[in-house]
Amino acid sequence: MSFSDTVPEGGAKGNPVQITEDEAAVYDRQIRLWGLEAQQRMRNATILIVRLRGTATEAIKNIVLAGIGKLVLVDSDEVTDEDLGAGFFFREEDVGKKKVEAAKARIESLNPLVTVQTMKHHTLLERESLDALVMSVDLVCVTDWHCEGLIRINEVCRRFGKPFYAGGTFGLLGYIFCDLLKHDYIAPDRSAQGDGPRSVKTSQIYSPLHMALRHRWSGLTKRQTKELNPAAVYAILALWEYQKMKDGKVPNSVDATPELLSIANAMLAEAEVNSQVLPTMPSELIESVCRSASHEFSPVCAVVGGLLAQDILKALAAREAPIANFFVFDGNSGSGTVVRMNM
Repeated sequence: MSFSDTVPEGGAKGNPVQITEDEAAVYDRQIRLWGLEAQQRMRNATILIVRLRGTATEAIKNIVLAGIGKLVLVDSDEVTDEDLGAGFFFREEDVGKKKVEAAKARIESLNPLVTVQTMKHHTLLERESLDALVMSVDLVCVTDWHCEGLIRINEVCRRFGKPFYAGGTFGLLGYIFCDLLKHDYIAPDRSAQGDGPRSVKTSQIYSPLHMALRHRWSGLTKRQTKELNPAAVYAILALWEYQKMKDGKVPNSVDATPELLSIANAMLAEAEVNSQVLPTMPSELIESVCRSASHEFSPVCAVVGGLLAQDILKALAAREAPIANFFVFDGNSGSGTVVRMNM
């Protein structure tokens, strides 16, 4: 195994690196926005991103430009022709190369102040290697992976007290999930009276993914249920269940519509979603999902990856409330909603 496939050293450990005058000049606008202390936290953060597809590409661009300290990127796949659409780190001549090798120099060129380490060995996600990898970083983000894998890595993050993000797209649908454990942050005090704005320290307790998936919708009014767009939520959750049944594969034709519709309707009933709002899953939505889920669309990846990066930076800066805790983007309508799943 080469050096590029070894677990990174340092990361969350060691003495904090102080921002230099040159770095302060580069990040001047951000420091004015959220303060030197928040920028310092980002400067010392090591972020692990697993899988390099369209969503991760957009997220990496934003967090690297924002000035994190180190990016550790794990992906054992090779670049394919399909990756050239949403993966702007890749070129035609990269087809057949390892993704992380093709992308590394282009990621580094975005911000030479950020250290980029790549790993292409699939065994890094096995038990002992994964434990060591998670311990060596400050935050973990897994993109475009099946639900069982997300749950497993989320549980490892919980054991070692590391914040966890997941994000990805299925055609026109996209999602972000986060488990920030107990997260403290500074938020505006909207109840404050007086001349100037005031801020207060606030805490949120998050749920792991396996608990979030047990969320029940009973107790919500018709209006509240409708605003949360449960059809898009359960289209994604049904796709995760489909992947579990099909060894990680997603539907790639309308022939899968009856099976996915059956899965989605069963989940909808179990979750006690208000039947006056959504008695059954819309068959046209499921048909659209089956037709497009296996493809990546650059605009959807840009929206989801951009919001994913923004939320990671919020969590690191500890200013403003991050997502709590499941965000869904519906490209059919161009709308997004946040659902508090079992929080």
